[in-house]
Amino acid sequence: MPVRNVISWNSMISGYVRNGKFVEALELFGQMQEEAEVKPSEFTMVSLLNACACLGAIRQGEWIHDYIVKNSFELNPIVVTAIIDAFKTAPKKGLSCWNSMILGLATNSQEKKAINLFRKLESSSSLDPDFVSFIGVLTACNHSGLVDSAKEYFSLMTETYNIKPSVQHYSCMVDVLGGAGFLEEAEELIKGMPIPPDAIIWGSLLSSSTRFGKAEMAERAARQLNELDPSQTSSFVLMSNVYASSGRYQKAIEQRVVLKQKQIEKVPGCSSIELNGKVHEFVAGGTLHPAAAKIYNALDEMLLQQNE
Repeated sequence: MPVRNVISWNSMISGYVRNGKFVEALELFGQMQEEAEVKPSEFTMVSLLNACACLGAIRQGEWIHDYIVKNSFELNPIVVTAIIDAFKTAPKKGLSCWNSMILGLATNSQEKKAINLFRKLESSSSLDPDFVSFIGVLTACNHSGLVDSAKEYFSLMTETYNIKPSVQHYSCMVDVLGGAGFLEEAEELIKGMPIPPDAIIWGSLLSSSTRFGKAEMAERAARQLNELDPSQTSSFVLMSNVYASSGRYQKAIEQRVVLKQKQIEKVPGCSSIELNGKVHEFVAGGTLHPAAAKIYNALDEMLLQQNE
């Protein structure tokens, strides 16, 4: 062929994989890389990961995974499935491989699978979970609201594996305790930390305490948050809301005044959609979109229909 594009390369590589020529598929990818004009696509990665899964080539599979991340490929369901298949068929899984899967599942609404995978890692005779493994399982407990399980894993980490908790571990614990309403316990945990809590931890306690109407605790968290990050706006907005909900309207007004005095503006909410290959961005209360008038008219009609 005088010219080979990504489609022709992908056709050959996937053809090799479908016919059991896995080594040849990987070798052809090496040739593809030598042609600087042609860049691989997500379809190339899926074929290569399938080849690695069938060969049990864990090192090559990890390299391809790193290549996907470094080159910002879209992690669509097909690519993710191929990565999982490569993990499942790997004869020897390194700890980084386990951690990647646990964290990936925990942060993508697959908390039960993440916890089950952590248990399999823990029962492994050749590997012990490290501090990253526990961040993954604590994240899974946080997202699913498993307070008792989070406590058990936190104790397991410190007492059995002698791992010193990091700020990330404490952040997960404060999140899961605060989200379940154990605010006093969350605050005591922060006070007992051997390392200084960061703005994320105080922000988490502030958010939880405002949600449960704990104004005094919210005030303490807000003070700490303002000291660590004077430029942030969330503490002023949250405190204004908690004061207003408890009837302390003068205090609520004062928080809004402080915002204006510091010339800090709350960042408006923004969303975007893709339609016919074009991205449309919308800001809360915005009127800059060329079809703004039609959009607001359509919204008015929808509201009228809803109220009928």
